[in-house]
Amino acid sequence: MTRTARRTRRTLQVAGAGVAALLALSACSSSDDSSSTASDSSASGSSDQLSGTVTVFAAASLKESFTALGKEFEEQHPGTKVTFSFGGSDSLAASITGGAPADVFASASPKTMKIVTDAGDASGTPATFVRNQLEIATLPGNPDKISSLKDLTGSGLKVVLCDKEVPCGAAAQKALEAAELELTPVSYEQDVKSALTKVELKEADAAVVYKTDVHAAGDKVEGVDFPESANAINDYPIVQLKDTQNSEAAKAFVALVQSSAGQQVLTGAGFLKP
Repeated sequence: MTRTARRTRRTLQVAGAGVAALLALSACSSSDDSSSTASDSSASGSSDQLSGTVTVFAAASLKESFTALGKEFEEQHPGTKVTFSFGGSDSLAASITGGAPADVFASASPKTMKIVTDAGDASGTPATFVRNQLEIATLPGNPDKISSLKDLTGSGLKVVLCDKEVPCGAAAQKALEAAELELTPVSYEQDVKSALTKVELKEADAAVVYKTDVHAAGDKVEGVDFPESANAINDYPIVQLKDTQNSEAAKAFVALVQSSAGQQVLTGAGFLKP
C-alpha cells in the first residue's frame, strides 16, 4: 500500500495566541480586480481556496509557538484544520521516511532534516526559519547555585540531557566539548520537553535544554545562561513534504511560519531570527 493510500484525516482542536498582523493579508486581496485576485490567490493560497487538514510534524521545542500559529491559520482560512505531531526530530524524520502521513516537517537541526531530504520525501529545498540556543534549566530559585556548565559536573547533582541523536542532545555535546567537560547524566531523554519535565517534576536538579523551553516553562524552572551555548546554536529548517495531499494548504502554512507575523510569534517565544 502506498504512503498516500495510508493517509488518514485527523482532527485536533489547537489553541494559541492570535497573530493580528495577518488580518491585513486577506484585506489586501479583496480590493483587487478578478484577474489580479486569481493571480494573487494562486501565489499565496487565499482563504477561499484552502480547505481540509494540514498535518505538521514539528520538533518538540516548537510546540507552543506552532500551536499558536496553527490556531491563527485556521482562523484566517475557514474550512482548514491544522494537526500536529510534536517530538524528537530524529523520531519524526524516521516516521516520515517510514510512510507516516504528513504535509510539513519542521526540524530542530539540518542533520535530522537531511534524513528526510536524502530519502526523497521533501518537496523543494528546506529553509531555515529560526535558530535556537541552549540554556540550563534548574529548579526554581536555583537552590544548587548553578552558574556555569562546569557546575553541572559536580558530585551529587542529578542532571538530565537529551539523547545524543536528538538535536538538543547533539548541541549539548558540542557545548560540553567546547568547554572541555565530560558529563554523565542520570538519564538521556528522547526530546527536549521530556528533559525539561524531569526538572519541573523535581526528578532532576538541572537539564540542558533550549532557551525557548525555559521561557515556556515560566516559573516552574529557572534559566542559567552559559557562554559555550554560542558554539552550539541550532538552525531550524522547514519543508513541505512530497506526498502531501493538501499541497496548497501546506504551502500556505510554511509561508505563515516564514512571514513577519509568524516570525513575531517565534521570536516572542525566545527563538532567534535565521
